[in-house]
Amino acid sequence: MTLKTEYDERGFVVVRGLFRKELMARAAAEAEEMPKRFERLVDVKNIRCRWQDNVFTGDCTFETFDPVIDLGSACRDIALSPELLNLLGELYGEPAHLFKDKLIFKPPGVKGYRLHQDWIAWTGFPRSFLTVLVPFETADRDNGCTIAYPGYHQGGCLTPEDGHYHELPDGTVDERNAVPLLLEPGDVAIFGGFTPHRSDPNTSDRWRRQLYLSYNAESDGGDQRDYHYREFHAWLKVKYAEHGKTDVYFE
Repeated sequence: MTLKTEYDERGFVVVRGLFRKELMARAAAEAEEMPKRFERLVDVKNIRCRWQDNVFTGDCTFETFDPVIDLGSACRDIALSPELLNLLGELYGEPAHLFKDKLIFKPPGVKGYRLHQDWIAWTGFPRSFLTVLVPFETADRDNGCTIAYPGYHQGGCLTPEDGHYHELPDGTVDERNAVPLLLEPGDVAIFGGFTPHRSDPNTSDRWRRQLYLSYNAESDGGDQRDYHYREFHAWLKVKYAEHGKTDVYFE
């Protein structure tokens, strides 16, 4: 079975050892220092940041920089690397374009994400949208690795196509088919925007720093990263305003 055939049939693939050790070591060091280096950015009003509850303490904990490649050269080098772009070109059958980039730090205690699909029915949102996971340290069940469900992507969008983010209801997938994406630095996992996935809390004493890089095919909008972030930030501001937070900003 070719890589593309596996991806088309299952909705995801894992490729071992795509990136050299030196690059991953630089990325891990960069990620470790990033929250301190950019401490001024870590603010609940800054929509570059994401937050999650800590299942041990109940505290609201900083978890994500989105976007991130403007903050770290190693993250940018990975996102635009010929190795990765060539691999995605094989899956698409045409060039790939970076659409979105975020670094999820997932420190100990932080909860995961419930079952969902990444594709959102915004006008013009690329249906070729896919995400690449690039771990900076071991990702396993204890520290809350991503869990994917093969085959369900063939049903397309499994929630209302109303432009809102939706979690998938219980019973959408058979848990017996769950595939934990167990990864080591240098590995990558790739899953499509319609592939259901989730993650459990990080119940270990280890971090699970991992790049989530999303792309689209050239024929499906070409280079639209800047446009996406303008639209995404406008959407976030509306969502925050619905909860009375009108003083948010992006830095």
